[in-house]
Amino acid sequence: MNTTGSASAPARLLDWRLRFGLLSLIWGFSFLFMKVGTESFAPFQVTLGRLASGTAVLAVAMAVRRERLPRGLRTWVHLAVAGFLLNALPFSLFAFSELTIPSSLAGICNATSPLWGMALSLVALSEDRPTRLRVAGLGVGFLGVLTVLGVWQGFHGLDGTGTALALLASLSYPVGWIYVRRTLAGSGESHLSLTGAQLLLATVQLAVATPLFTSVPAHFPLLPLLAVAALGALGTGLAVLLQYGLVAEVGPTTAQMVTYFTPVIATAAGVALLGEHLSWSTPVGAVVVLAGAALTQARPRPRPLAAPSPARDPQRANA
Repeated sequence: MNTTGSASAPARLLDWRLRFGLLSLIWGFSFLFMKVGTESFAPFQVTLGRLASGTAVLAVAMAVRRERLPRGLRTWVHLAVAGFLLNALPFSLFAFSELTIPSSLAGICNATSPLWGMALSLVALSEDRPTRLRVAGLGVGFLGVLTVLGVWQGFHGLDGTGTALALLASLSYPVGWIYVRRTLAGSGESHLSLTGAQLLLATVQLAVATPLFTSVPAHFPLLPLLAVAALGALGTGLAVLLQYGLVAEVGPTTAQMVTYFTPVIATAAGVALLGEHLSWSTPVGAVVVLAGAALTQARPRPRPLAAPSPARDPQRANA
C-alpha cells in the first residue's frame, strides 16, 4: 500500500508518545466496551454498530483530506476479503467470546496475534526468514497461552468455547494481514482510502448478516448504546487514524508495541470497572505471552558493510 496521506489529521497536534498512550488506552478499553455492549445487544449488533460508527469517522476524515475511494473491481474484491478477515470476523468473534469470558481474558487472547502471525509467516511468506530467537519467542508465547488457560488443572473454571473464539479472532488478524500484503501492496491508493473502503465493505457484510441471525432490540439502554458507539468511533475509527499517524512518524516497529500495552489496560479496566476476578495464572501467563510476542518481532541487526581495501578503493587508488 502507498503511505501517501496515511498520517491522520490529529497526527501532529500531540507528541507521538501521548498519541501512543492514547491508542493503548483506546484499544485496551475496547474489550470493556464490548462487554458492556453485549449485556444488552446481540454480538452481531454490537459489531454492526462498531463498524458503522468507525466507518463514519473515517468517512469524515476522508472528506476533510479530500480522499477518494479506491477504484477498480479487483481492488474492491480484495478489500471485501480483507474487511471480512480483519474486521467483520474478528470483531464478531470477540463479541461472541465476551458473552462467556471476562473482557480481561479476551484482551489477553488478543495479544497472541503476533504469535499467530509469526507461525503463519514462516509458511506463507518465504521472504520472512525465521531466526532462533523468533522461533524461541513462538514457543515462549504459546507456553504463556497454556499458563493463562491453566492447562495443568484441566482448564478448570474456564469457558473453552469463549476462549477458543477469542483465540480464533486473534488468529484472523495475521491471516488478513498476510492476505493484504499479498494482494494490495503497491496498489497506489492511500492507507486511509483503502481502510475506509475496507470498513465500509465490512459494515455491509454485517448489515446483511445481522438481520438473519438477530431480531431488532426491544430496548436501547443508554450505557450499552454509548459503549457500542465508543467502541466504533474510538476503538475503530480514531484508533486507525492514530495508528497510521504513528506508523508514518515513528515507524511500524515502534507503533506495533501498542500490542504489548493493550492487554495490560484491558485487564486493569476489567478488574477495576467490571469487578472481574483473576487467578494468579492469568497475569503471569499474560506476561509470558507478551515476552514471547516481543521475541517474535525481533529482527537480526544488519551486518555493517565491510570497508573497501586500499587496492579496490578507487579514490585511494588514484591518490
